Amino acid sequence: MSEFAQQRAEFSTAIERELATRNLNFPTVLDLSLRIKRAADDPDSTLEDIAKLVRIEPVLSARVIQMANSVIFNRAGNSVTNVSTAVRRIGISNVRVTALIVAMDQLGQEHRSRAMRDLARVVWAHSVDVASWAYALARHLRIGNPDTALFAGLMADIGQFFLIARVGSYPAIAADFRGFSELVGFWNAALRRAILETMALPADILDALEFDNPYGGKWPPRALHEVLFVAGLAAESDNPLDPEKSQTRRRRVDAARLELDAPRFDDLLAAARQERQELLGAVTG
Repeated sequence: MSEFAQQRAEFSTAIERELATRNLNFPTVLDLSLRIKRAADDPDSTLEDIAKLVRIEPVLSARVIQMANSVIFNRAGNSVTNVSTAVRRIGISNVRVTALIVAMDQLGQEHRSRAMRDLARVVWAHSVDVASWAYALARHLRIGNPDTALFAGLMADIGQFFLIARVGSYPAIAADFRGFSELVGFWNAALRRAILETMALPADILDALEFDNPYGGKWPPRALHEVLFVAGLAAESDNPLDPEKSQTRRRRVDAARLELDAPRFDDLLAAARQERQELLGAVTG
């Protein structure tokens, strides 16, 4: 048995066991993000309780303050310099999103394989691309809470990112992109669902992320899963772990422009683009 085959068997066994027991082995840098989420979901938690958690991580503290001073959250031009005020300005849901982004950035940087570090950055950049469009479209079309659309967009590829983080202990797999991509294709959907359930996310996010079929409703979009689908069409980047999806996405863009009447589709993206750019600047720094 080759080293790759042996490690693939070990890796698959480990993932299968975690899925069966729902005892997922989250990388340590995600721990603070999960703690912040639990605090955000606790009705007895105060903004100061969450601010205390944010202060634990200097990078997160800096990013939260930076986000609070961004154009989208600081229209009046009044800068803040402390975490407590920044948390109050951007709100708990955006603190949760920022904590997740910082954790994912650190996961990519800490990977032992340079190829996997590069892959992590590209996959995460694509997730942020989709999420920023989801936020802007939901806000422009007034569909639910834009922050929910943002978070759902960030979580769409979480199974892939989890596998990238975990494969560091299996160098033979990390060195074989094609082999790793096959493993991602096999485990991604089940892992994504398990991670979302472990994080106790609301049912509307869970349900929205189960929709992989083309948009088939009336125009314009009216539900979160439709917003996520259009956001995926609007994304300006491809996910290297979904080569077929990338090709399919381009075909769907052409089909959507034809079926929906190109000006209507293009006008929606043009109308939402400024909000998308402002949000993108806020979350990426």
